[in-house]
Formats: sequence, C-alpha cells, structure tokens
Amino acid sequence: MRDARLLFALVTALMASACARQQSTHVIDPQTGQPAQVVAQQQQFTQFYAQQPNYATSNYAAPQGGPNVAAPNAAYAAAPARNLPYTLDTGDRLRIMVFGQDGITNGYTVDAGGNVNMPLVGSVPARGFATAQLAQMIGERLKHGYVREPHVTVEVETYRPFFILGEVTNPGQYPYVPNMTAETAIAIAGGFAPRANKSKVELARNAPGQQVHGDVPLAYPLRPGDTIVVKERWF
Repeated sequence: MRDARLLFALVTALMASACARQQSTHVIDPQTGQPAQVVAQQQQFTQFYAQQPNYATSNYAAPQGGPNVAAPNAAYAAAPARNLPYTLDTGDRLRIMVFGQDGITNGYTVDAGGNVNMPLVGSVPARGFATAQLAQMIGERLKHGYVREPHVTVEVETYRPFFILGEVTNPGQYPYVPNMTAETAIAIAGGFAPRANKSKVELARNAPGQQVHGDVPLAYPLRPGDTIVVKERWF
C-alpha cells in the first residue's frame, strides 16, 4: 500500500511538472484570444523587425557616413559633404596653360554663366566640373583643327568668395582662405554678435546639380562659395 501511494505521488508530480512546462511555452495572443507558443510569437516579432530595416537606426542611432548622409536628427540630415571633389563655379580665377601655345596660356575667370571664354575654342563650360575635367574638354576642342597634340593644365589662382550672414559683426562677402573653417570665417567677419548661437552654424553649399545645407560645428571645413548663417540664440 505504501509503495502504491509513493508511486501515485510520483506520477502526480511528473504530470504537474509536464503541465507547468506546457503552460510556460504558451501565451494568449491579444489579437486572436487563442493560445500561442512563445517561440512562435518571438518569430513573429523577429519577422516584424526584419521588415523594418531602419527601425534600429531611424530614431536612436547616431549619424554616420558624414554630414550629407541622411541621419535621424533633422538638423544633420542635409549637411554638406566635406569629401566631395572641388568643382568650379562663377568667380573662380583660373590659370590655363597650353604647352607651346603662349597666345592661349593665360588667366581666365569663370563668368556669370559658368563658362570660360578662350581664344580659338570660344566658350567652354566650367561650372560643376573639376579642373582636370575642364583641361580635358579644352584639349578635345583644341584637337579639332587648332593644335595637334595639346597638353593642357588648369589651376585655380584665386578661389571664389564665401558669404557669411546673420549674427556676426560684419556680415557680407569675403575672399576665401585655404583650409579655413566656419570659426575662421566668423573671425574674418568680426566675430560673433552679442546674441549669436556660438555652438553651430548653418551652412549652404552648391553641389553638382543641387544645393545642400545643414547645421555644422564651428570646426567644420569650408569651401569657396559656401554661405554661412550664424543664427540667434534663444536663451
């Protein structure tokens, strides 16, 4: 009799343990009201987040890839890229040299239309092109009945100016200085005005085919033609 009671208690304990394990692997689905396995629900959540590839980065991740890459914070979403190759535009003063052609070798300025006007070849588009690309275009034109094997080089003698507006002592247009930053530009414009925001500035930059802009720190490197706006602080 004693052995039978022990056997019954053991069987009861095993059944209770199995029932507990079974219950622990099920939850009530709030949408259907039916029991659902925990593993199955985890798979549903995994599938949901897999379908939201930007969920982990759209709200919480820090900006990556440079200021012109879309970032979660709108203040940085369209900031100008610093690593784009320099492209020519109105106001750039160029030194164009054609080997053996002293009548063509000279200084030229990119005009308001974004072109360079030269002897023999006439108007050559320069806006949006790098110096090497402009040299190649000039060489191609010289080949057509002017110079048999032209060797052309293009260098920037004087960069186009930059513009600074907003809360500075002397806003306006200034000559570009190589390796300058936003902080350097503010110093050239006489420094901050009393109510200036001294933590960041708004920068607008003409990129090929578009204009990009965004907030950048004071140590951000500038390029010729950039427009800087120093905003007013609110406290």
